[in-house]
Amino acid sequence: MQRSLLEQMKIYLVGGAVRDRLLGIANEHTEKDWVVVGSSPDEMLDLGYRQVGKEFPVFLHPGTQEEYALARLERKVGKGYQGFEFDTSSQVTLEQDLSRRDLSINAMAQDIRNDELFDPFKGQDDLNNGLLRHVSDAFGEDPVRVLRVARFAARFKPFGFKVAHDTHQLMRQMVDSGEVDALTPERVFKELEKSLSYTTPSAFFKVLLACDAYQRVFTPLLMPQPQSHNNQFERLDNLNTDQALLKFCVWLIGEKVDAIAQLCQRLKCPKQYRQLAKLSAQFYPLVQAFDAQTVELIEDFFAKTDALRRQDRFADLLKVYQLLSVNVESIITLKNLLGAIDIASLDKANIAQAIADEKKMIIAQSLNATQ
Repeated sequence: MQRSLLEQMKIYLVGGAVRDRLLGIANEHTEKDWVVVGSSPDEMLDLGYRQVGKEFPVFLHPGTQEEYALARLERKVGKGYQGFEFDTSSQVTLEQDLSRRDLSINAMAQDIRNDELFDPFKGQDDLNNGLLRHVSDAFGEDPVRVLRVARFAARFKPFGFKVAHDTHQLMRQMVDSGEVDALTPERVFKELEKSLSYTTPSAFFKVLLACDAYQRVFTPLLMPQPQSHNNQFERLDNLNTDQALLKFCVWLIGEKVDAIAQLCQRLKCPKQYRQLAKLSAQFYPLVQAFDAQTVELIEDFFAKTDALRRQDRFADLLKVYQLLSVNVESIITLKNLLGAIDIASLDKANIAQAIADEKKMIIAQSLNATQ
């Protein structure tokens, strides 16, 4: 029975794995997605696959644990990216399945039996021409695709990829119609974080800005001025870090602390993102002229950043400033001096005051030595 089932079903490698193979960037870490044509949930279960996913049938291979999805059609029935009904009958063809995908470069499939490429929407041509082009008008039914196009623009910027004009126009229509307002905070943050992990994340923000989605998705933030947004976003490219957290802080460095707090609450950002971004923006003006500050301001800086107790977070804070070309050597030196205070040698009668006085003296001596 298993042999006959395997013979009647056809399995194809699809999406990003095919795209990355053709671009020459696939490696052992490349995720493989598979589509099964001519099968059913019961047949997949009979073959030992384990079903996961609530919206439509996805199955884990009994050996590799890779995801195998039944070929499907989808129909828009409500707002947002969850407002779809799915048809996963065995009559759905490969081309029908590929037709529902977002971009032509993601709508290619490869037959695992003979490596034959199926490319009904000319994705390979768009790869060669560096174009991010939507497959069909159904693109406009899913607001997540606006974020995905922006993210792909960031990922493939080193290859010179651009958003096709028609796709850009469709994305603007999705913003104007309010479709992007249905995006969930979790999905916005997920696409943002992925984009920041790339070497050239500036394109993510530029694409969103160009289609008017930036101000809708990142509402509390200042609107970049036309003459300055290039520099504002370009500085995110080719930074000496692969940590999305640090790039997140660099992105927001010129924003008001209250706006950062509102954005992080709106996007449900992890606490470490919220805390570090707020501190980075709050004290950026101070650290740019650290040696010219007063004793009181520097004492306040070390206290509010909790530099001596939250040493890992403080180290990340200094990394953010280093990415912005701030010299932090004097900050590190002073922090080490403050951390080396011998509490046992201080007046025990009023130890808190004695520690405060000792810190002030160390800061004053450090400033006098640099001024």
